[in-house]
Amino acid sequence: MIEDSAAPIHDRSGLTTGAVIVFHDVSMSKSITEEMARLAQHDGLTDLPNRILLADRLSQAIARARRNTTRVGLMYLDLDGFKQINDSLGHSAGDKILQSVARRLRGCVRNSDTVCRQGGDEFVVLLQEISHAADAGITARKILTALSSSPLLDDASPQISVSVGLSTYPEDGDAETLIHNADPAMYKAKEEGRNGYRYYQKEMNALA
Repeated sequence: MIEDSAAPIHDRSGLTTGAVIVFHDVSMSKSITEEMARLAQHDGLTDLPNRILLADRLSQAIARARRNTTRVGLMYLDLDGFKQINDSLGHSAGDKILQSVARRLRGCVRNSDTVCRQGGDEFVVLLQEISHAADAGITARKILTALSSSPLLDDASPQISVSVGLSTYPEDGDAETLIHNADPAMYKAKEEGRNGYRYYQKEMNALA
């Protein structure tokens, strides 16, 4: 992309005798600006959307669901025992496991959905325009199968399981509370044996 600017040249009497035209290639600066904006909204390790982009997409998803009388599903995922795996295999292997998890999660959802890395070994999946709360459970089972079907690194690497907490709009709140409510549901799944999912229930916050 080329930008140009022009300035007239005047003689001593003030008459215009010519012009200076300057051309400036702004393609590189535009590309750098776009890349900086992308990096600000994505996780550096997995290239998944981060919390900032998730918040924006969650607000849009709820607005769309309100217009279309549909639902939004939100899944809070935590890898079971990842710290021990990370400590035993090293951080480099741990990073590769997280990248592999990110790829498998993306493969379990639609293009309209969002997979986000919250940080560490925690991920969030946003399901847009689902018809029933049970649809989120269908995706959760698909994710559990995808992560446990084969090792994430090689045949010698340990199997990874995940605990999932589910909340849905409008039943469990709006954009500000869906993630908050999915969190105790995820811990409930861990308490009940891990490698499973639980829906949010109001008494979970009281117990927490």
